[in-house]
Amino acid sequence: MSQGKSADILERELRPVIVDWLSRVGQEPELTCVPLTLEERAGHLPQLLRDVVVRLRLDGGTKTRVSEAAGIHGDLRHKQGYTVAMAVNESRLLEVSIFTMLHKNVKNLECSTLLPQVVTIADEVDGQLKEQMLGFMAADATKIAKVE
Repeated sequence: MSQGKSADILERELRPVIVDWLSRVGQEPELTCVPLTLEERAGHLPQLLRDVVVRLRLDGGTKTRVSEAAGIHGDLRHKQGYTVAMAVNESRLLEVSIFTMLHKNVKNLECSTLLPQVVTIADEVDGQLKEQMLGFMAADATKIAKVE
């Protein structure tokens, strides 16, 4: 079984992953204290999840391009009033939502390939978080420069 199997499941279950993530975020007062519409809160997720799918479909060890969507998202979250801790929490909840979906579909996955796929997913989501933080810090630096 190829790495593509979990990618196929993630692609097919994109909406349920987003719904699960929204539910988890909705239970976090730290995140809901910033009032956002559904689009403002989750509009970035389809592209970030597509980036995960692309990464899962690559041959092992192949590097992907840096997620531009993640950097833009970091800048946006800064402008919306998020803190770094809030953005990290959102990313953590995304990983939980993805892994929960894979667990629900475990009968469709080959156990011998599951752990490498989980590592790839975690690496991609963490890489996206890094790009979000770079976008966040760039927005913060711009804000500080305007004040000075």
